[in-house]
This record gives sequence, structure tokens and C-alpha cells, in this order.
Amino acid sequence: MNIIQNQHFEGERPLFESHDLRLEQVTIGEGESAIKECSNIEAENCYFEGKYPFWHVHGFRIENCHFAVGARSALWYSDHLVMRNTRIDGPKMFREMENIELENVTINDADEIFWRCRDIRAKNLELHDGTYPFMFCERVFIDGLKSDSKYVFQYCKNIELHNAHIVTKDSFWECENITICDSHLDGEYLAWHSKNVRLVRCHLAGEQLLCYADRLILEDCTFDAQCDRVFEYSNVQANIRGHIENIKNPTSGHIIADSIGSVTIDENIKQPADCVIETRQALSN
Repeated sequence: MNIIQNQHFEGERPLFESHDLRLEQVTIGEGESAIKECSNIEAENCYFEGKYPFWHVHGFRIENCHFAVGARSALWYSDHLVMRNTRIDGPKMFREMENIELENVTINDADEIFWRCRDIRAKNLELHDGTYPFMFCERVFIDGLKSDSKYVFQYCKNIELHNAHIVTKDSFWECENITICDSHLDGEYLAWHSKNVRLVRCHLAGEQLLCYADRLILEDCTFDAQCDRVFEYSNVQANIRGHIENIKNPTSGHIIADSIGSVTIDENIKQPADCVIETRQALSN
């Protein structure tokens, strides 16, 4: 493997079609497409400032690096990436990629990141600001996600999250096969129009959560006091710990909670309209 150390590159395509290359303490300055159409690339302790540095790269490892604001759209149309201990300040990262492994990565402008990506595994990932992370993604596993970005996980399939703390709005819309464990989900309109969503030991906050959902499962979940109009037009099996303030027009299934503030069943409920709703206190009596 060729090694380049302590050098500065700029302009257009300075390392085009490089293969079997290791970069150590290298700066990619202003310019475009520095590392394009490459394979088997390693970058450690490097600084990226120019646009589109990693496009059409097959097999690469990035460690202890910094992508500045100018390094927008840095990783597109590539595969088999391992990234660790890296800070990203530019938007629109990770597009049309597959086989991505991340650990201890912080993304400070998460605008339109991870679009149409497949086979992502991540540990300790942070997303800040921006809109629509993870649009149209498939086969994603994350342990340790912190996100305050808007509209996360739209039109996704086969997502598994553990130990996530997500503050957002309109999350997990029109998704399929979603499992979320031991997490905090805060935001309105969670998982509307989604299928096969399973929440385990999660705490939920926001209004009008979990509506229009098909085959929705909650296991030992809790709700904030402000949550209302939950489960409208959903097929749901829910075991709720503690109190839930308001349930509205669930289509079918079974909901049990320690206590329920109110249940709204009106003329707009959809058939079969046979959801069983009960409290543990009533059952004990």
C-alpha cells in the first residue's frame, strides 16, 4: 500500500483513480472530487475541505478525520466504508451507498444524509440539525443514536435501533419492519402509515402518535402526560406501563395500561372497530 503523509492537495481530482493508498495527516483543500473512482483507501487524521471528496470509492476506511463545512456531499455512490471517531460538519453526506460501518461519528449538519443507503451498522452516532436523514434506507442497525434532526427515517425498511434518543417531528413515516428498543422518542406524528413497527421499553412524547399504523406492537412502553389522540386508525397490540392520557379511535387489537385518562370513540372510527381497551386496575377488580 502506498502511503502519503503530511501533504496538502487541492483543485480538481488530485488523487483520481488511486488504489491501495493510505493518507496520514493529509489536507484536502478547496476543489472537487479529490478521491474519485478509487479503491482500498485509508485516511487517518486527515482534514477535508473541498467538495465531493469520496465518490465512487470501493472499500475505504476513515478514522479520526474532520470533514469541514465546505466538504459537502462528501460520500456518494460508494460501498464498504468503515468510519470511526470522525466529525462531519458538511451537509448531504452518504448518498446511494451500501455496507457502511460507523462508530463514534458526530454529524453537525445532518441535512439530507443517508439517502438511499443500504446495510448500515452504527454505534454511538450523533445527528444535529438538518432535515430528512435516512430517507429510503434499508437494513439499518444502530446502537446508540442521538438526534435532534427533523423528519428522521422516512420510507425506510428493516430498521433496528437500540438506546436511541430522538427529538424530531414526523419520524418513521411510511416505514416497514421497524424495531426500536430502550429508547426515547419525542415528536409529533410518530410512525404514521407504517407497518410492522415494534417498540420495546420505549418512552414516547408528543401528540397524535402512532396513527394509521398496521401491525403495531408496544411492549412495556411509557407515555408523557401530554400525549393524546394516540393510536387513531391503527391495528395495535400495546402493553403500556403507567398512564396514557388519551386514546382515539383505534381500529382493532388490544391495549392495556395501568391507567387511561380518556378514550375517544366517535362516528369516525374505522371497521372492524373492535379494539379491546382496558386498565390493569379494572382487571384486578
